[in-house]
Amino acid sequence: MWLVQAFALLVAIGLALFILGKKVEAQTPPAPKAMAMAKKAPKDAGADAAPAITLAVTAAPPPVAGDKDAGDPVDYAVLQGPEDFPADMSSEERDAIGDGKVPIHREGAYRSPLAHPRFGGPTTVDVGLVIKEIREFSIQTGGFEGDFFLSLTGDKELPNLNLAFTNGHDVNLVSIVDTPTFKLFSVTGKFTTEIDLRQYPFDTQVLDIALEDQKAGVDQLIFQADPKRTSLDSSFKLSSFSAAAVGAVTYKHKYPSRFDRDDLYVSRYKFSVSVERFATSAAFSVYVPAFIIVLISLTGMWVPPSELEVRSNAGAPMLAAAVLFHYSLIQELPATAYLTHADKLMLGVYLSLLLNMISTWALLLGDEEHGERVFKLARTLVPVATAVIMTAASVV
Repeated sequence: MWLVQAFALLVAIGLALFILGKKVEAQTPPAPKAMAMAKKAPKDAGADAAPAITLAVTAAPPPVAGDKDAGDPVDYAVLQGPEDFPADMSSEERDAIGDGKVPIHREGAYRSPLAHPRFGGPTTVDVGLVIKEIREFSIQTGGFEGDFFLSLTGDKELPNLNLAFTNGHDVNLVSIVDTPTFKLFSVTGKFTTEIDLRQYPFDTQVLDIALEDQKAGVDQLIFQADPKRTSLDSSFKLSSFSAAAVGAVTYKHKYPSRFDRDDLYVSRYKFSVSVERFATSAAFSVYVPAFIIVLISLTGMWVPPSELEVRSNAGAPMLAAAVLFHYSLIQELPATAYLTHADKLMLGVYLSLLLNMISTWALLLGDEEHGERVFKLARTLVPVATAVIMTAASVV
C-alpha cells in the first residue's frame, strides 16, 4: 500500500514541477544573447512603403496576440544600410524614401521604427465618448473647454497607450478603470475646432474632439467608434446654442514624412457634436434691426418735395445707423474669406438706402417742374425695389 502511495506522491511532484517549469518558461523574457542575435541578423534587402520595393523578411519569434510586453519595437530594429535598397532603384526613389541611418524593421508590413511586428496583430478598440459639459465656446477662435468620459474596450489586450488629442491642449486624463482590455477616463481640456459662418446668424457649428495614439500605429491599435457609447449627458447645455446631432468616425491617418522610412499609419478617432444657434435670438439680434433701419428710411418716400430737408434726414442718418450696426456685428465674428448671411443682408440694406438717397438727390438736382413726377415715381418704385432687394438678401 505504501508503495502505491509513494508512487502517487512522486507522480504528483513530477506533474507540479512540469507545470511550474512551463509557467516559468512562458514568463521568462528572451535571454540577452538571443536579443543580441536578433539585432545582428543578416541585413537582407528590405521593403518600404513603395510598392515597387520588396524586402526579405527575417525570421522572428512567433507573435503572441496582444503581447504588449513584447518589448519596445526600437529595441529589435536594425539600422538602415545600402543593402536595404534594390540595386536598380533610382536616386529619386531613394531620396523620397530616405536613406539615413535610421532604425527600421525588416519584418512585418512597415519599416518605421514605431512599427511593432512582434505585437501579434492589432487590437480593435471600441471607443465611447460621453460629453458632460462644453463651456467657454468662442466663435472668434473656435476654442472651447470640454469635460467628458472616454472609454476604450479592446477585443484583446491593449498596447501601452500614449493617447493624444490632436486638436487639444492642457488636457487632463484621470483614470477611473484600468484593466488590460478596458480603460475608462474622465477627461478635461481645451480644444479648437473649425468655424463655418457662411450661414450666420442661422449657423450650425461642429465641435470636434480628435484622438490618436502618439506611438502605436495601425499594426497595434485600430480605433472603432461605438455608436451606443457616443452621446451627451442629459443635462448638456451650451450658451446661445442647442445640440443638433452627435456622431463619431474613425479613419487611418498618414502624416507627411517626419523622418526616413516613416510609413506607419495611425488610427484616429474623431467625435463631433453639432450645435445650432437659437433661431429666435438670431432673428431679433440681426434681421429685425436691419429691417427697421430700412423701413424708417422708406418713410421719407411720402415726404413732399417741398420738405426736402425732412426727406433727406430720413435717409442719411439711417445709413450711419446701418454702418454702426454692421460694425458691431463684425466685431463679434472672426475675419473670413467669404460673406456670411448677415453680410449679404447688410449689403441689401446699403442698396435699399442708396435707392432712397438717389430719389432724394433726383429731387434736389432736377428741375422743379419735374419734381412732382419724380416724387410719385420714386414713391412707387423705390419701395418695390427695396422689397425685392431685401427679400433676395435674406434668401441668398
